This record gives sequence, structure tokens and C-alpha cells, in this order.
Amino acid sequence: MKSSLGVAMVLFELQCGDPIISRGDRDTRNMGDWIEPGQPAPTFTLTADDGSKVRLSDLKGRPVVLYFYPKDDTPGCTREACAFRDQQVRLKKLGATVLGVSADSVESHQKFRDKHRLNFLLLADVDHKVAEKYGAWRERNMYGKKSMGVQRSTFLIDSDGKVAKVWKAVKVDGHDQQVLDALTELLPSAPRGKARRVGDRETRRM
Repeated sequence: MKSSLGVAMVLFELQCGDPIISRGDRDTRNMGDWIEPGQPAPTFTLTADDGSKVRLSDLKGRPVVLYFYPKDDTPGCTREACAFRDQQVRLKKLGATVLGVSADSVESHQKFRDKHRLNFLLLADVDHKVAEKYGAWRERNMYGKKSMGVQRSTFLIDSDGKVAKVWKAVKVDGHDQQVLDALTELLPSAPRGKARRVGDRETRRM
């Protein structure tokens, strides 16, 4: 019975793309510390699904929703991406740029984007260096077998380039509304500035 349950849980993880994390003691030596609210957002340059180079520094002056997800085109990651896709009008009204990040390749991102008509950029963090900087590259334990992977998490970065809010171990359903609510609270006191617009796709892709 235990063996059958273990196989079922592993298959569930593979389908959903979400890590099963041990609740017991974990060896954290290979895990970076989480970036917390109030800290400067670590800078990065990554290649997007459209082939462009995205630099976080280019987005200073407007809020950024930077979300890390485990794997392209898995059920949980698809629901999350489609939720952000469907909220793009509201997000743009709040001046926010959404960037999705995983360790998948540019080619994988392109297929994921086209299949689900995503209207924001997906960034390829193939060596997971950016995930490590933010603390999203975590140890996971599947029935005694340890491995590292992306933990679903979101960082709201304000117009000054500081982290305003962090969601760790994100639950997909309702997360888009959580982000919208946090943006609404953030903007009245946030300084407004000009920045090069990165990641805005025409809504006709929807």
C-alpha cells in the first residue's frame, strides 16, 4: 500500500510540476536565503521567449511582478500563467510588468507561450542562477530522494527596485487577485517614473 501511494504521489508531482517538500529537517546548505520585503531586488539579465534580453534595471520606475514557477506546460504552472494572462488589462492599468521565470529553455517557453497565448514574457533561467539569488531554488525531498528545483514563488518589486512583497510556496488559485490587491496598496505611495516598456505584448494574442 505504501509503495502504491508513493508512486501515485510522484506521478502527481510530475503532472503538476510542483515539488513535494519534506516537512522534516532539511539540509539547507545548498539553498540561498529568501529575498525579503524591503531588500533590493537582485539584478539580472535573462533571455526571454521572444529572444530579447530582459534587464531588471531597465524596468526601474514601474512595479514588476516577478514570479518563479517549476515547469512549462504543467497543470499548476499553466493555470498560474493563464491567470496572469487574463489579468493583463488590470495589471497594465496599475503600471505593472509581469515576468515569468523557470529553468526551462527559450524554445520550451516559446511552445508554452504559443499554446496558451500568453501575453507577457517568460524568462529562461536555465542555470537557475536568478532563482538562487531570490531564494526560489530550494531542496525538495521525494520519499528520501533529495533534489533541487524551483519553488513556486512571486516577488512584487516596487518602482525603486526594492522588494515590496513576497509570496512563498504559492497556491495557484486566487494568487492573481492577491497580486492585484498588493499592487493596488503599493501604488498610491510609490514614486512614478519613466521606464522602457518591456514585456508588453499586444492583447490580440489573447
